[in-house]
Amino acid sequence: MTDRAAIVGDGQMGLVLADALAERGVAVRLWGRSPQRAKELARTRKSPRRLKDFVLSDEIEVTAEDDAVFDGVSLIVNAVPTQFIRPVWQRLAKHLPVDIPIACVSKGIENSTLLTPTQVIADAIGESAEGGRPLCALSGPTIGAELAKRLPATMVAAALSDDVSHLVQDMFSVGWLRVYRHDDLIGVELAGATKNVIALAAGMIDGMEVGYNAKSALLARGLAEIARLGAAMGARVDTFFGVAGVGDLATTCFSPLGRNRSCGERIGRGENLDEILSSTVSVVEGVPTTRSVVELAKLHNVEMPITAAVNAILFEGLDPHEAITTLMKREPKAEWIG
Repeated sequence: MTDRAAIVGDGQMGLVLADALAERGVAVRLWGRSPQRAKELARTRKSPRRLKDFVLSDEIEVTAEDDAVFDGVSLIVNAVPTQFIRPVWQRLAKHLPVDIPIACVSKGIENSTLLTPTQVIADAIGESAEGGRPLCALSGPTIGAELAKRLPATMVAAALSDDVSHLVQDMFSVGWLRVYRHDDLIGVELAGATKNVIALAAGMIDGMEVGYNAKSALLARGLAEIARLGAAMGARVDTFFGVAGVGDLATTCFSPLGRNRSCGERIGRGENLDEILSSTVSVVEGVPTTRSVVELAKLHNVEMPITAAVNAILFEGLDPHEAITTLMKREPKAEWIG
């Protein structure tokens, strides 16, 4: 291949996706917002605080320069955490070439606007999320440390344009990464955002040591309330039972490497949220996303008791044990999804 891609963001996902593209034969330019950190990564080819033992290929260009980051590219990839997307893309907007697709691997909901990551990008660069620049959500069960070791994984490329989803699928198809196409952009983005909230709850269950029965019930009922919100916002319910939905949810809730589950586990053991976040190198997306999902549930009149309980634990001082008791005592009803 002779394609060139720019990756915006030099965190875990930016690094491992740059590795995949380079393996595919794509010329990669990796951009970071910190000149000092970009210079160090370019020199050492390592980022031990983010991915221990990972070595970035010498073929990958690393830069913090804004003006040339998008020169000659056929695809742009956003790997910036959701709550930081807006300032980064407002900074880079004037350098964007016309009509080049942007694929986004961020998972979350912006607190101030309740927009999904691709919607935030479109808003930040002054273009329409529908009918404007081609946008794609690239999501799925992808723990960065496993991708760094090139362990098998799957993702979903979701776009309103079939041409764009085909392009992203083709460029990221390597021996350890299988990419499926999808057309439910809002569903895939909501799945990626909301699963982090449920992962926080799953970690709390681990930390409190209340058992696998409770954790499995949490996943099942968490998926149900995620699907209800998605349906209310125009997504297809079946999206939440695919790779980007239940697949990503299961990985995030069970992997010991997952940041959200690990954060929840520490809360379940009695640690303070502020201390946990200050000691964590990477962004724990589920924490700010919880606030946004609670607001979306209110806006769309969707019942999300698990999400509400996580919000109360994180921000209102509710004891996790008390939250479980409250959930178990809810009025008995028939099971339903979507």
